[in-house]
Amino acid sequence: MSLFGSSGIRGVVGQAITPELAINIGAAVGSLGREVLLAKDTRTSGDMMVNALCAGITSTGANASYAGMVPTPTLARAAESYDCGLMVTASHNPPEYNGVKMWNPDGSAFDSAQMRQMESLIEGRGYRLADWRGVGRCLAHTGAIENHISAVLDSVEATDADVILDCGCGATASVSPVMLRRLGCSVLGINCHPDGYFPGRMPEPTEENLAILKQLVLQKKVDVGIAHDGDGDRMVAFDEKGRFIDGDRLLALFTVFLGAKNVVAPVDASMVLDDLVKGKVVRTRVGDVYVAEALKASGAEFGGEPSGTFIFPDETYCPDGIYAAALLASMTEEGKLSQMVDDVPRYPVSRGSYPFEAKNRKRLESKLEKAMRSLRCLELVTVDGYRAQFEDGWFLIRLSGTEPKLRLTVEARKDKDLKGLVSKADKVVRECLR
Repeated sequence: MSLFGSSGIRGVVGQAITPELAINIGAAVGSLGREVLLAKDTRTSGDMMVNALCAGITSTGANASYAGMVPTPTLARAAESYDCGLMVTASHNPPEYNGVKMWNPDGSAFDSAQMRQMESLIEGRGYRLADWRGVGRCLAHTGAIENHISAVLDSVEATDADVILDCGCGATASVSPVMLRRLGCSVLGINCHPDGYFPGRMPEPTEENLAILKQLVLQKKVDVGIAHDGDGDRMVAFDEKGRFIDGDRLLALFTVFLGAKNVVAPVDASMVLDDLVKGKVVRTRVGDVYVAEALKASGAEFGGEPSGTFIFPDETYCPDGIYAAALLASMTEEGKLSQMVDDVPRYPVSRGSYPFEAKNRKRLESKLEKAMRSLRCLELVTVDGYRAQFEDGWFLIRLSGTEPKLRLTVEARKDKDLKGLVSKADKVVRECLR
């Protein structure tokens, strides 16, 4: 597909993302459903996108209701009483990016068939405009934040955990601090003011971007440090020792805590899940939409991605970083978070990315396929990118679905084996990029 990546439509504002595109997206959605819910994160181009989407929706005769600036999972939960929900966000991307994520009433992102239908409607202008008597209305939706907080409090056990929370100046600033305090936590917030320039740190909650949070966790001696991305579908953490708990570790922790017998995870998730799960680990393409699709099809109890997105099907099929934050805080009632982390098997892993010029994507795809299919390995998995399996571990090389980057993930059972696999994978990548 030309418009959709692994998580909606997104790109640089004024280049890939324009008011014209937003109008066409709105018109396409308005031709499929009569009641559409809109929301945005804190990005500076949010109002422009919302207004353009609203114009497109109402031009077809459908109604557009606006929930304001809220996190993605808040919008997805509120969309249950609409035909669909549109979230204006670029999630973890830098501030110059924006985009649109599309949600079904059950909280799941538009699936592959729906994305193809949307692309056909947008690119072919396959929608009918209403006459002057039938133009739709722009309405207000209230209560989305309170309903989300109430749903979390109804499901998660109260805790008096000491928490430092970094919202990254994103949309969770209006939800997570309030929710955690009402859960019983003592909360020290940083970057908990909405600002689309993201002055505190970049929206992606990597360990490198969270140096201040780590420092404060150690200084204040709290139970847990929690961080979100720009729109709140992601959550990562630090334990009380100041150790970063990435998405892979959190996947394992939640799997154990929930007692999940069947789990869904993408091809870049750790093989530790295969050691922990008593039932089956279903592997998918990278992207929460594909994890949600597999959860619905398999009936698995839990799913998520190493990026820090987690889906709890009993709650919603939307990745909910806010719910995940509450659950992790509540887990500290069972004991020290560091001990829980240490109790889960840990394999050395290396993740990296290599930028490339977007115009070279097709040529890079061709070179990568040729290089990987000629590689000597035990098994080559091509669900998404190329995952080469070896006796001592595996590596995955894939093109990002959200930005012009080639992503590399390497995991081994022993430290001594990781270096060799990283070197082998890095050689393939650099030859393809040459």
